[in-house]
Amino acid sequence: MIFYLQFAGNPTNYKILTCRRKIFPRMQSEEKDAFPFVEDSFSRFPSQSNIYGLCQAGEQELLAATLKGKVVCFRYQELQQKIRPVAKEVQFTYIPVDAEIVSIDAFNKSAPNRGLVVGITFIKDSGDKATPFLNIYCDYEPGSEFNLESIAQSCLNLELQFTPFQLYHTEVHCEGGGRETVFLLSGHDQKIHLYKENASLHQFEEQPVERLFPELQKLPSNVLWLDMLSLPGGRRFSTYGCQNGCVGLALVDQSKPEVLQSWQVLQDSPISTVLLFSLNSDSPSTAAEVKGRLTNVLTAVLWLVITRDIQEHGMSHPEFLLESDQWDAVLCALVVDLDFDGQKEVLIGTYGQELLCYKFQEQSHSGSERRFQMVWRRSFKSPVLSITYLDLTGDGLKELAILTLKGLHIMQHSLSSTADLVLQRLSRRLSIMTPGSELSSGHDSQDKADTVRAPESTCQPPPPP
Repeated sequence: MIFYLQFAGNPTNYKILTCRRKIFPRMQSEEKDAFPFVEDSFSRFPSQSNIYGLCQAGEQELLAATLKGKVVCFRYQELQQKIRPVAKEVQFTYIPVDAEIVSIDAFNKSAPNRGLVVGITFIKDSGDKATPFLNIYCDYEPGSEFNLESIAQSCLNLELQFTPFQLYHTEVHCEGGGRETVFLLSGHDQKIHLYKENASLHQFEEQPVERLFPELQKLPSNVLWLDMLSLPGGRRFSTYGCQNGCVGLALVDQSKPEVLQSWQVLQDSPISTVLLFSLNSDSPSTAAEVKGRLTNVLTAVLWLVITRDIQEHGMSHPEFLLESDQWDAVLCALVVDLDFDGQKEVLIGTYGQELLCYKFQEQSHSGSERRFQMVWRRSFKSPVLSITYLDLTGDGLKELAILTLKGLHIMQHSLSSTADLVLQRLSRRLSIMTPGSELSSGHDSQDKADTVRAPESTCQPPPPP
């Protein structure tokens, strides 16, 4: 088994422990700008996880899977009139005690359907034979569609004929103009497997992947990571990274479906992650806006490579991120706007226990050419396996969740600095709106920019019972 899947190592016997604390002394930002987060909690797991072991479940919950068959749900809840973090093991059925969990994923069904769906792949070791499985959990009882405890008892158990890797979900166009969310599972058989819900039977079943994803046929090697990005006009970009170092990219017309263009490049190491992203934080709504945003592909091997402007140049304009090769292999990446300026930053986690942040900006020594430059880095006590960004507390300000080999770290924005930023932007908007103000002329564009860059509330009401 390749090393960066993190299947090796002896599990520990620690119980689930959640503790609130400030930043660890050893984990202070060591270089560049100051680390813009404070650590709110750390949850130690009973055994190690891997790069496929973390997913968002609903709006304000996380699921983390450990190799020794345990799944932990992390959320915030009100205890003694305070919002406190809680890490609780969820007893998913049909996962044997001797099973090793490989990957986990979850999604809310596309409207008008309702319900949370959780998928877990694992390998059952029977001594003389190791058998892989995919369990899909979904409760169809009215009122229980979003109840995780109830969902964990409603299982479809599928025996697999291949060793599973990444479990991924994406939304597809259906006949009649509707949308549906499906599972895609990569495996050691050099294929991607599609699992789609059969509404009449109330269960998921495997279907030929070429029906909806023609770009995922005849793959060059085992796919370790897959990502997709929907575009206006019924198109999508699909990209995958392979065990042999191949990176594939395709532009697809979803209505037919048909591959319009495709590209492949070969790196000299297995690909641990690939991501499709635009640097602007606001989502484009037209095909012209998509072309203007210049979508990028992030590729992680032993270092990080970003291929820019793929609409115009395909995979021919790669950019190596300086210093991304200094902390062992890159295991995970995330592209989000952390400083609320309307431009996304690139976060990468490494096997060398570092979290690195890059920003697309002018080089200080030239003042002209724009490149991705590291703005801060943070050290941890074990390899960084996965990163996600979501509003766990429901206060409108997202938290940064970082899964390491030993547990889950939750980082929060500084409330004082964020409040100062909001007050500054409110003051500017008020000045613009005041008649006769010196700022009221010539600042419409800045006003619009601040509207985009201000921290937006991500609070959503809970699903109706």
